[in-house]
Amino acid sequence: MFGKRALQPFRLFWSERRRSASLYAYSETGHAALQELAATVAPPDCLMPLNPDALRSKPMPSTFAVGRRLGFDLRVRPIRRLKRDLRDTQARATTNAGREVDAYRLALVRQFPDGWRERGDSAQRGDVSRESIYTSWLAERLAGAANLEECRLTSFIRSRTVRGDGRGPEGPDATLQGVLSIYQPDAFAWRLKYGVGRHRAYGYGMVLLRPPNRQAPSG
Repeated sequence: MFGKRALQPFRLFWSERRRSASLYAYSETGHAALQELAATVAPPDCLMPLNPDALRSKPMPSTFAVGRRLGFDLRVRPIRRLKRDLRDTQARATTNAGREVDAYRLALVRQFPDGWRERGDSAQRGDVSRESIYTSWLAERLAGAANLEECRLTSFIRSRTVRGDGRGPEGPDATLQGVLSIYQPDAFAWRLKYGVGRHRAYGYGMVLLRPPNRQAPSG
């Protein structure tokens, strides 16, 4: 309807109890121009599920102040690409180099190579929790742009993305919320524009901004 990557990164909000959904996205094109394009080129079967007449847009800030605190809401695919084969004793399987694996599973296998499930209750794992690993994963990807002050894992499932052929990669599907402070405004604006992590074409990686939930502690 709008052309490749015209609305990206994006995020779809839906509920199984509702018949409608909401789509949020960043774009270099305003809603009026998108509506005009859809009226010209969109086939009728695209107009039905996504009504262009209902599109709305607002300009995002072009600059941010250094140290500005903002809340965020982010759906991500926290994965890492293996540089060498990974042997998981617990799963009795080897994942070949070049494959993508859940960042949390990778951390457990590396810390507990003899079988993380048998040794891996919360007390023995210490700081190796899904939330802590995903927080570190996100901090790496925001490095040079923003500092994480708070990060909470608010939801997690495993899901399979869907492509045109009906198949797609399966993996972690996590929602992270928290507070960040802007370190480098240009780098932060770039991160908003291009998203965080991989699988952005499937609706992951859009940084939604929210009010910070509290003031920074005074020194």
